Amino acid sequence: MVEEKGKAYVGNIDVAANKAAELLMNKAKLGKMIDWATAFSLWPVHLTTSCCGCEFAATWSPRFDAERYGALPWIGSRQTNFMLIEGTVTKKMAKAVRITWEQMPFPKFAIAMGACALDGGIFHNSYNIVRPWQIVPIDVYIPGCPPRPEAVARSIVELQKIIRSKGVASSWITKGVREDKIEYLVKKEGE
Repeated sequence: MVEEKGKAYVGNIDVAANKAAELLMNKAKLGKMIDWATAFSLWPVHLTTSCCGCEFAATWSPRFDAERYGALPWIGSRQTNFMLIEGTVTKKMAKAVRITWEQMPFPKFAIAMGACALDGGIFHNSYNIVRPWQIVPIDVYIPGCPPRPEAVARSIVELQKIIRSKGVASSWITKGVREDKIEYLVKKEGE
């Protein structure tokens, strides 16, 4: 940015405005815009249940900077749309996972990270282990013990591809009904 006599030059504003108008009016559909916006505004609530929590923290550290992918960790489940389950989930913790999932707004996504989340890891034959897919629908699995921050960043990119290619966030516009509310709809007689 060059500053001369109180003016700031940021580029050719007319070209940028014309491109934006063309995109909004002619080329882009509302569904694609919703999917794009959702894919690049993922706010994960993380459930640190095992050692994978260290890798989660490293993913958002300055070295790997997962925020540049459009994901920003948040602490309140009611303001997030993406759950990152980190490692082992016990029967006692499964209830907390489900409560957190229910509090998240639609559309919501989940990634299970680590060998413990996939098949129990070193606790595979334990009586008190629950697999995350038995509690919430998992969109992406990250193998490893523990998975590297690069793998976590790659899973975020894969989740973004799923959101944008399948129209996950905007599908309720075309269907007219949100999938998460189907069980609450009142059925008419004879159905």
